Amino acid sequence: MFESLSDKLQDVFKKLRGQGTISEDNISEALREVRRALLEADVSLAVVKEFVAKVKAGALGSEVLKGLNPGQQFIKIVHDELVELLGGERAPLAESHPGPTVILMAGLQGSGKTTTSGKLALFLRKKGRNPLLVACDVYRPAAIKQLEVLGKQINIPVFLKEGSQDPVAIATEALAEAKRLGKDYVIVDTAGRLHVDEAMMDEIRRLKAVLSPAEILLVVDAMTGQDAVHIAEHFHQALSLTGVVLTKLDGDTRGGAALSVKHVTGTPIKFAGAGEKLDALEPFHPDRIATRILGMGDVLTLIERAQETINEDEAKALEQKLRKAEFNLEDFVNQMRQVRKIGSISQIFEMLPIGKMLGIDLSKEQLAEGEAHLKKIETIIGSMTVKERRTPAIIDMSRKRRIANGSGTTIPEVNKLLKDFENMRQMMKQFNKFDKKMGRRMPKMPPGAMPGNFPFPFPPSKR
Repeated sequence: MFESLSDKLQDVFKKLRGQGTISEDNISEALREVRRALLEADVSLAVVKEFVAKVKAGALGSEVLKGLNPGQQFIKIVHDELVELLGGERAPLAESHPGPTVILMAGLQGSGKTTTSGKLALFLRKKGRNPLLVACDVYRPAAIKQLEVLGKQINIPVFLKEGSQDPVAIATEALAEAKRLGKDYVIVDTAGRLHVDEAMMDEIRRLKAVLSPAEILLVVDAMTGQDAVHIAEHFHQALSLTGVVLTKLDGDTRGGAALSVKHVTGTPIKFAGAGEKLDALEPFHPDRIATRILGMGDVLTLIERAQETINEDEAKALEQKLRKAEFNLEDFVNQMRQVRKIGSISQIFEMLPIGKMLGIDLSKEQLAEGEAHLKKIETIIGSMTVKERRTPAIIDMSRKRRIANGSGTTIPEVNKLLKDFENMRQMMKQFNKFDKKMGRRMPKMPPGAMPGNFPFPFPPSKR
């Protein structure tokens, strides 16, 4: 996410860190680089001009804070302006009293409205809400079926009326049904439409008039850059949008749409699509996105994902096994799968700037190699029997040969995995003995953490 922009901005900061003081000359040079980086990221020219002017005024008009060098001070100013540009504070979903709260989904055909509607419904249910999905895309043959399938996958009801070609009538009946069933949110999936198609725009205006929605969310593809901003601008003029959902933000290396849409339309970004899975919809936090762009990670989002995906009871049971050195390969592969639910290695590294803290600069190739390394370990363990995973000591040469053949690896690779695992177990035993001798308890380990260096996801040559 924002990789290209982040790399260019960090290059600017590195140059400025070497300066003794903030001066008009070195700030002007840094801002030229920032301006170029933002334009290459497809940020609106008007937005770039205003952003650069504010950063310059802040940099030249402020004294260096105690404990901050000129480079750090400049980063702080850029961070604060980025947060403001992205919307300032997070804009939560509206809530109607009395309910239900109606959310009208709009956007171009192919923008991901139907999938986003399902993701939003799942998000609300996780928050303890009781949503109803409504199928009002009567023009695309597969749209109603798609929403119905999504509803079954996430166990959320879908209101549909086969044979009807009147979205307004469908929505009216759906709202009455939602009130009867005591639903607190109604998510209306509409047909894709061009803002220049007056007939289709008139249809969604009639839906708005009938439903009086608390939210009108525009779903746009972040990777279309300034096109996404122009689309948002036109839809906002026609419908008075309350928010934007940016899909495919995880694949947007530039960031032009995210950095421009709030400034150009005045409409906040409320959610960001961060993957294809149905749970990959995140509330948009301007401050967290700003820290990601500046290469500072996003620890809060990482913690939230961990809390949602890692089972607390299983984590406590694992901790007890670690204390007693009873941790086995089955426990380890289960932990790997738990961590994978949080995200890939590259996603986790993006949110937790381990490289900066440890002085490690990992390329995309190294991150991909690390991911492949972990998958290989999982494949090897997956080729073992349950008894072998729980008692690795029984794995003799014939078993190693079978495991290697079954996992598409070699006997030396199986040997290395077993050796690393045994070394880790021995280290845990020594650690526990030391703790008991000193009368201390082993420090609590966070879910997903592995003691020692097993199995660090990168081969030794890449560490």
